[in-house]
Amino acid sequence: MSEWLSTGLATSIGSLPHTDADAASTVVLTRHPQLPAAPQLPVRSAREGMIAQGAQGIPGVTVRDDGTLRVDAKAAESAVVNGVPVDGSLHPPEAGGLLHFLARIEGRHGPVKLQLTGPVTLGLALTRAGVGSGAAFAVAADAVRARARAMLDQVARHAPGAPVVVFLDEPSLTVVSHPGFPLPPYGVVDVLTAALASLHDAVATGIHCCGPTDWRLVFEARPDVLSVPVSLAGTIEPAALGAFLGRGGWVAWGAVPTDTPVSDDVTFLWRRLVGAWSDLVRGGCPSLLLRERAVVTPACGLAGHGPGQADRALALTAMVGERMREQVTSRRLTIGA
Repeated sequence: MSEWLSTGLATSIGSLPHTDADAASTVVLTRHPQLPAAPQLPVRSAREGMIAQGAQGIPGVTVRDDGTLRVDAKAAESAVVNGVPVDGSLHPPEAGGLLHFLARIEGRHGPVKLQLTGPVTLGLALTRAGVGSGAAFAVAADAVRARARAMLDQVARHAPGAPVVVFLDEPSLTVVSHPGFPLPPYGVVDVLTAALASLHDAVATGIHCCGPTDWRLVFEARPDVLSVPVSLAGTIEPAALGAFLGRGGWVAWGAVPTDTPVSDDVTFLWRRLVGAWSDLVRGGCPSLLLRERAVVTPACGLAGHGPGQADRALALTAMVGERMREQVTSRRLTIGA
């Protein structure tokens, strides 16, 4: 896995604001040529929204053109009981950005990044639509497996030499500790672990969450990469992060904020990241591992920005990554001297 990840490697979370799939593919391939992320384009089609995309093909669930779901809870629950499979097929309405991207990387041998709606987030959406919690999380896990297989098969068809990095997008991890959450903590870990295990053909797996959560649950699921905004570094227990890094884990630091207009000040972004690292080191996280096992992304998806702002955010991400590499190289030379 480590041969496909390197200090300062830049990639993105996935969603972009483009309505032109070719333009979206061009920007990720240009800005992050070493690890481009397949675009998700919810502005182009609401069916490419995270929940809509994840729910496609689940028995008893219809995804409307506006991205909302019509859910027949009894049919969904019956399908789980009777072992009716999820249809993981990829079609342009919900996977147009991905399919166009794959056509653009025909024959590629460098790695690419994909992202999937995670089973906790999808399962919670189904419970809120009336599906019983047991069936909801079971069918969500099936949907992740089916979609992952279809995506990996498509990459193998277009670019059989391209290693694949896959992140689970799990914004609903922010509410797992709330009273009434339909899964106990061990259930959250089990669902995440099973989803990551289904990605065994990927060279690296990650979990992305853009809000505060119980990070111990994420570490217990054992992803290769934790994807987290820099603003949340203070919510992570330094010793737990150090243990994660020590057993080979990486952190994808969301160094470019996505909830505000995109700044041009890469120095500010870099100092913000270094400040977060310094706080973690003071708390007991190993300094060298923290800096060496770091890649960089925007904090979250960029679908809420205009195409120009999104392009700038991706460019800034690459600039922060370059500073990461320069710092680590400088430290190694100093130690070697």
